[in-house]
Amino acid sequence: MPLNRHRRHPAAALLLLLGASPVPSLAAEVTVAVAANFAAPLASIAKGFAAASGHTLKVASGATGKFYTQIISGAPFQVLIAADDETPKRLIAEGHAVAGSQFTYAIGHLVLWSAQPGVVDDQGAVLATGRFAHLAIANPKTAPYGAAALQVLKARGLAEALAPRLVTAESIAQAYQFVATGNAELGFVALSQVVMPGKPVTGSYWRVPPSLHGEIRQDAVLLKAGETSAAAAALLAYLKSPAAQAVIRAHGYGM
Repeated sequence: MPLNRHRRHPAAALLLLLGASPVPSLAAEVTVAVAANFAAPLASIAKGFAAASGHTLKVASGATGKFYTQIISGAPFQVLIAADDETPKRLIAEGHAVAGSQFTYAIGHLVLWSAQPGVVDDQGAVLATGRFAHLAIANPKTAPYGAAALQVLKARGLAEALAPRLVTAESIAQAYQFVATGNAELGFVALSQVVMPGKPVTGSYWRVPPSLHGEIRQDAVLLKAGETSAAAAALLAYLKSPAAQAVIRAHGYGM
């Protein structure tokens, strides 16, 4: 690109890359369904996206499986930021999402967490001790992190023994709340909920080895309702940008 006597502002350069307009009158709102574990990172990403493009986000967070049901029933979400890669793939196959738009934005990490220091050891041995009454997990049928948690219990040979102590949450966010409020002494949650940029870690946790469960590959996809939206396409492009990737890594995700 030839040099110009006037340096272009970085935000303006990014706008050109994203295909978004800096003109406020062209700014749009993107309706996004985001997996509960990624709600906090998305809030940070949304600020950078708004500054760069002028577009804003209208966000609903929850379990990926529930969003699937809502989307096929006609919910007007334009973008799905899922907690797995199977749901976006299924939506494309069934004609509810745009072919070729799916990509992996993060690799999730599962942790066993207690709000109390010293309760969870660095090997997860507390699971076999029986020194707790309740263990929170997200619904394995609708939340990928819940499915991964159940795989961990099976891998450790504890699924049957601990079944009476399981407290099933609607989403990973609710599982976190069960533990944070003391309604469950332990819970399987996302690393991103426990290790947050600029904040001290509360309680104690075990980072579950990936070998104990299937990879939590988190994908985003453009939904049919957003197929003609330049703002929705710009958001997906921004998720791949160095600025967004820095936020994602800072919240404990792999890439």
